[in-house]
Amino acid sequence: MSARRRVVLASANKGKLAEVQALLEGSGIELRSLSEFEMPDVEETGLTFVENAIIKARAACVASGLPAIADDSGLEVDALGGEPGVHSARFAGIHGDDQANNALLLERLAQVPGSGRSGRFRCVVVSLAHAADPAPLICEGIWEGRIADHPRGGGGFGYDPLFVPRGMSMTSAELSPAEKNRLSHRAQALRKLIERLTMAVA
Repeated sequence: MSARRRVVLASANKGKLAEVQALLEGSGIELRSLSEFEMPDVEETGLTFVENAIIKARAACVASGLPAIADDSGLEVDALGGEPGVHSARFAGIHGDDQANNALLLERLAQVPGSGRSGRFRCVVVSLAHAADPAPLICEGIWEGRIADHPRGGGGFGYDPLFVPRGMSMTSAELSPAEKNRLSHRAQALRKLIERLTMAVA
């Protein structure tokens, strides 16, 4: 395995790691977990998904000495003016508290009828060759849908139990991992990134 294809994922989220590993299977890219390296908590101070992804990728490069892939993603709900957006993981105040985040989302949408509950998952994936890389690879994926009125399904993570993809009746959490990896915002962004990375090392 070429060192040029060994990269670290700038996330400690086990669900995200499993998702990305599945998407990278057969790509020739060896994914290393951030948990293998000592890395202090990174404050996501960016105002956009792109800024936060670059912040995380740069910190992972410094910690690991490897190229890094980082993503920043979130849910944008039209009735809430695009919230929770970049604050999706900490919408209820505590980073990564999925149950609290989902409960707050349902509370905020309690008076919004089904026809007004449109939204989308947006994901920006960034790849840095090194911490000072002046030309990061940036790819985006968007998954349109609507917000259900109660959680359904035991798969996925985050807002998956509430997100109903456009043209479907099941939530993202009710889809099989293979189906989610075919359709999701992260899958879309990563497929674009993998294509660019594999072209770069061909």
